[in-house]
Amino acid sequence: MMDKIIVKGGNSLKGEVRISGAKNAALPILISSLLAEGVNTYTNVPDLMDIHSTTMLLAKLGARVDIDGDTVRIDAAGLIEHEAAYDLVRKMRASVLVLGPLVARLGKARVSLPGGCAIGARPINLHLKGLAALGASIELKHGYVEASAGRLKGADIYFDIVTVTGTENLMMAAVTAQGTTVLRNAAREPEVVALADTLVKMGADIEGAGTSIITINGVSSLNPIETAIIPDRIETGTFMMGAILTRGKVTLLDCEPNHLGATINILRRTGADIDTTANAIYVSAKGDVASVDVKTQPYPGFPTDMQAQFMVLMSIAEGTSMISETIFENRYIHVSELIRMGADIKVDGNIAIVKGVPHLSSAQVMATDLRASASLILAGLVAEGTTEVNRVYHLDRGYESIEKKFAGLGAEIQRVR
Repeated sequence: MMDKIIVKGGNSLKGEVRISGAKNAALPILISSLLAEGVNTYTNVPDLMDIHSTTMLLAKLGARVDIDGDTVRIDAAGLIEHEAAYDLVRKMRASVLVLGPLVARLGKARVSLPGGCAIGARPINLHLKGLAALGASIELKHGYVEASAGRLKGADIYFDIVTVTGTENLMMAAVTAQGTTVLRNAAREPEVVALADTLVKMGADIEGAGTSIITINGVSSLNPIETAIIPDRIETGTFMMGAILTRGKVTLLDCEPNHLGATINILRRTGADIDTTANAIYVSAKGDVASVDVKTQPYPGFPTDMQAQFMVLMSIAEGTSMISETIFENRYIHVSELIRMGADIKVDGNIAIVKGVPHLSSAQVMATDLRASASLILAGLVAEGTTEVNRVYHLDRGYESIEKKFAGLGAEIQRVR
């Protein structure tokens, strides 16, 4: 039997909530341990399905993994296996990130083509083109990518479209390549910067992370390090929206406001009061929520991973808003479930027109992907009656104890097996 989450709407969220480490920063950073012999220590690692899948994958490759609370130690000195098999990769797209480090360290990799979320095609052809430019020979056989190379050689690589995992994969491949690699039209996300910072700590020579041009001067080898995972900006944004939806007053601790510029600006325009300090955000909301148009964009724009949650907020706002999804196709799967809860949403291609209604009503709903799951819980917090969110395994891939954190803020919410 699968777990479900039961939410009774109507309570204002009040109090403090601690933000966990960022899944999307932790995954590539844990995988970067493949590049150095010796024990790497990572703290503030969130307890999530995707993290467990990653540590299982690293263990299968021959790394020693030790997990103690939010601390993960990985020793990849005994790396013996160069294959990431289908049964692990299909659970999680980010597994493809082992491709670059394995080729860099072992000279070969065999990685299953990824599975993961149902939010449209996210092709890895840009990863493969980049590895080929670095001198790897690439073959696609029986659903696997097979890559091999002697020592990789620096190259000038241009990404046709901005790709976070592509930028991360090639950055890891290039750190020990001979000569200089330049990544152009690189992703600028904080998670990319966090990986670059980790690699630099390990002895890499990287400049320009956080801009669209990253320059990597290859070094002969890397050293193991100890580092902390940055806070999760998407979890932060989700709790901010929960506070505004329920006209609550919430303090978010251990977060990084600088990573949420676009989100904070948009949410202020809905009428919420938002104040920030170095690592805390204070959100309070009273009265009506104003409609705001939003367009998802690569960082530093408004994140696609916040679109579903924002749509819930707009579904009870005064007036009509237009949401444009420019990153992924199929990213409106949650719309049909929100409509069942009384939302007034019309989708035309990549644009959703959301007309605010006075209130949502509870329903049995089905989670279809990670962020859609969070959006349905948010809808349940403001819906009249009791909402059942089914198939919440998606949620456990990216939110650590979300129902406990909402309950700690006064929500009537519980997980049922």
